[in-house]
Amino acid sequence: MSSSEQTSPLAISLPASLHGERRGNVAVLTLTRPEKRNALNDTTVLGLETFFTSLPDDIAAAVIHGAGDHFSAGLDLSELQERDIRQGISHSGLWHRVFDKIQFGKVPVVAVLHGAVVGGGLELAAACHIRVAERSTYYGLPEGSRGIYVGGGGSVRIPRLIGVARMMDMMLTGRTYSAEDGQAMGLSTYLTEPGDGLARGLALAQRIAGNTRLTNFAITHVLPRIAEVDPTSGYAVESLISSIAQADSEAKNRLNAFLEGRANKVTRPES
Repeated sequence: MSSSEQTSPLAISLPASLHGERRGNVAVLTLTRPEKRNALNDTTVLGLETFFTSLPDDIAAAVIHGAGDHFSAGLDLSELQERDIRQGISHSGLWHRVFDKIQFGKVPVVAVLHGAVVGGGLELAAACHIRVAERSTYYGLPEGSRGIYVGGGGSVRIPRLIGVARMMDMMLTGRTYSAEDGQAMGLSTYLTEPGDGLARGLALAQRIAGNTRLTNFAITHVLPRIAEVDPTSGYAVESLISSIAQADSEAKNRLNAFLEGRANKVTRPES
């Protein structure tokens, strides 16, 4: 990152379990409970909501990662309370609401993963748009062996990444997957060496931040919904959002730059 993109504070009040900062027009959120393997308690989950709903208007992308040896080991079981069914539904709804603010929030979000990405930690990662995994990463859904069930949207998001059968296997048997397994099956989008994940995630976020806001909105908010509807409805929505996007003044400027030879062409990736 250039000198104009040095780290500076974000004026967002967060609990001690989270730390937010900015690097240029990219926001960086760190889970800061390494002594608990960044387990998620209600205070942290509510802090996630505060962060992702309070981002300044000039922030165009975000990165989330974990301090210490792990991204997140999931729900903090030490704070698990006995709840009746109504209270349990309400608590799960809290996680649903907060993780929706990430998936369908203000900006695209890159998750940088290492160590444990387990239970609720995997649910959090699945709510992000791009996942960069270091080779130390491992994935698990141990809820079945603990007599509980995923409650943070995992039943909805994770099968869309890896399929119902793999998620069922993870939950029934307690099987864990390595970083390489996760890359092959779709849990991560990029795989890096240990210690390289944050730099890769920041570079991706900066690249994403260079897109037009309207295009990023279409990709993160509209594309997932098109994928869920019947083809005829999907075509209709695609036509509408395509027309809206290309009518944007910034889109017109970029298309003109390409036609006039002032923009890079798509080329073969480096080997």
